[in-house]
Amino acid sequence: MQFAKNIRKLVWLSAILAMGCNIPLASAAMSGPLAKTVAKGKAIFLHDTFGGRGMTCDSCHTGGGLGPTVLPGSHNAGPSLSNAAAVFPRYKQDDGRVMTLATQIHGCIAGALGGKAPDFDSKTMIALVAYLTSLSQGKPIDMGGKYK
Repeated sequence: MQFAKNIRKLVWLSAILAMGCNIPLASAAMSGPLAKTVAKGKAIFLHDTFGGRGMTCDSCHTGGGLGPTVLPGSHNAGPSLSNAAAVFPRYKQDDGRVMTLATQIHGCIAGALGGKAPDFDSKTMIALVAYLTSLSQGKPIDMGGKYK
């Protein structure tokens, strides 16, 4: 079963890489420093382990966040992060609080990756939020909605 899961993930990642995993610049406003911050966020998403268990954000959120979400030990694929920024802030029942995208990122890094999560106002967190927001460009705002 693990082998099949790894093959599915490899096929998906190969398809994304074959396309260059390009994120189109949705508007002229996303250029210069903003585009550089988005690119930095993408690099962090794909490569940074945050000093944790050797996994990156892309280990679970495949294809740079555009592929299915595959949690370690799970045989089921979840939705992509293609609209993640459009569904935050959202109420998280398990935590009993309203969470922002940055709070969710912080929790994923500290929890799932076992890493040192960046401070909320750090350049790293800002880059990750900018990158994930770029994936949601053009998606309708649906605070509290579902990932697609």
